[in-house]
Amino acid sequence: MDYKQQIAEALSKPLTDVLSTEQIKKLIETPKTSTMGDLAFPTFTLAKSMHRAPNDIAADVLSKIDQSNFEKVVQAGPYINFFLDKGQYANEVLGTILQQGSHYGDFDEGHGGNVPIDMSSPNIAKPMSMGHLRSTVIGNSIANLLTKRGYHPIKDNHLGDWGTQFGKLITAYKKWGNEADVRKDPITNLVAYYVKFHQEDVEHPELDDEAREWFKKLEDGDEEANRLWKWFSEVSLKEFQKVYDLLGVKFDLYNGEAFYNDKMQEVIDILKEKNLLVESRGAEIVNLDEYKLNPALILKSDGATLYITRDLATAIYREREFNFAQNLYVVGSEQTYYFKQVKAVLLKMGFKSAEHMEHIPFGLITVNGKKLSTRSGRIILLEEVLNDSIALAKKQIESKNPDLKNKDEVARQVGVGAVVFNDLKNERILNIDFNLEDVLKFEGDTGPYVQYTNARAQSLLAKAGVELQQGNYALTDEKAWNTIKLLDEFPNIVKEANDEHEPSVVAKYTLHLAQAFNKYYGNTKILVKDGDLDNRLALVKSVSVVLTEALRLLGVQAPSEM
Repeated sequence: MDYKQQIAEALSKPLTDVLSTEQIKKLIETPKTSTMGDLAFPTFTLAKSMHRAPNDIAADVLSKIDQSNFEKVVQAGPYINFFLDKGQYANEVLGTILQQGSHYGDFDEGHGGNVPIDMSSPNIAKPMSMGHLRSTVIGNSIANLLTKRGYHPIKDNHLGDWGTQFGKLITAYKKWGNEADVRKDPITNLVAYYVKFHQEDVEHPELDDEAREWFKKLEDGDEEANRLWKWFSEVSLKEFQKVYDLLGVKFDLYNGEAFYNDKMQEVIDILKEKNLLVESRGAEIVNLDEYKLNPALILKSDGATLYITRDLATAIYREREFNFAQNLYVVGSEQTYYFKQVKAVLLKMGFKSAEHMEHIPFGLITVNGKKLSTRSGRIILLEEVLNDSIALAKKQIESKNPDLKNKDEVARQVGVGAVVFNDLKNERILNIDFNLEDVLKFEGDTGPYVQYTNARAQSLLAKAGVELQQGNYALTDEKAWNTIKLLDEFPNIVKEANDEHEPSVVAKYTLHLAQAFNKYYGNTKILVKDGDLDNRLALVKSVSVVLTEALRLLGVQAPSEM
């Protein structure tokens, strides 16, 4: 039940000449502690219009309120504090969760509207480093949230499978490569060739000319260049899939940059047809003065296209193919200005769908304080980090619960979940530093802490051996109150996280719920066979249902034992 609405309606009678019910609802606050009340209405804002002191207004309004639906309503200075009927509230919250299960918090806001999500996007012939983690897991969680709100997300892994780097790689392979080595360990060797190219071209700049020639051959359909490009792409995708399998991330599309090679000319034609291209120092640009942006460079002086040409073609393709409700790009914050330019050019071209195009930026990830770079050779492989995390999780599980039957599976769930949760608990715009030992702690603001809390709840339910039926779960225990109120908040949390494309809202919520439940668990004998046993078990099960679903939205699994 919407208790803010109930309070707003109770207040609307004495305030009918001053505020609408909706205006009252927006002013309702949550006190700092439940001892002050569960919800409160401040009267400060009414003082000017009513020409009265806030305290007097509060006393007068309180005397005219129907208090029958509340435990009590009291005045605290300029505030009217509402204490909810605990039994009625608990029964409604717990009953709803037990009835709806994992669908608790679902809402058909999107009506099945398509939402392509540009995410992950590693470069072919380069490894998936820790630098690829953020776009992948943030995009995946946003897709889960969209689904829960009734949208149809389309996860598009926009692979970096085209560009001058392939000229460099082919040049390096031809000079220093070996087919047998590449077949044995493709990514390691291809990266080694790429790094060597950048080391050698410092003293041998002629290598850049060779690389440009090879890329020109690739663009022109040269058989050898095309064969190597396809081979590099195939072996790279196989390696990427190992990481995606560990993360449990699946994609709907793998439309890489090369997919749009035959779609860029239309972009140029439209720009010319609308007289939007302007010559500048031999190159061709689109002026964006009305958007207070720098000009967008569309064609180089030699007629070559740039990234923006391809991204314009991509956005147009997605509009036609999906008729999208939203078009999302989960790309690092360093590209914020660039995406403003892309959006502005699309609008000038007449594509109104660009109004629904949104760049979802995120900060950098460092590992133990160091930035990552493929070109310099300082690479921390994501697959290795995930495997190391799994190994460390298994070691901790063996010390805590040596008799656990499915240690390997639980270690995978905990190890991978710890890495994902650590990323998503931070507001995405922030830079984060990764330290493996810290993210795998079973105490503190970590994924394993939330997973362990859920496993504890599952263990309690297994020990009880009670099949809860739909009933009246009027739990009035003061110790359970904060947990019940947090459970009630979950649908609002899902909405906020989806509206803001901010998975950290869900991650932080799981920590608060886990902390509240553990406090309750530490101060309450749950399995005592008395009249409240089913009520307490209903709370335990509701916590497990919500934690499991919240973790799923983050892309984290919830083992039943740890």
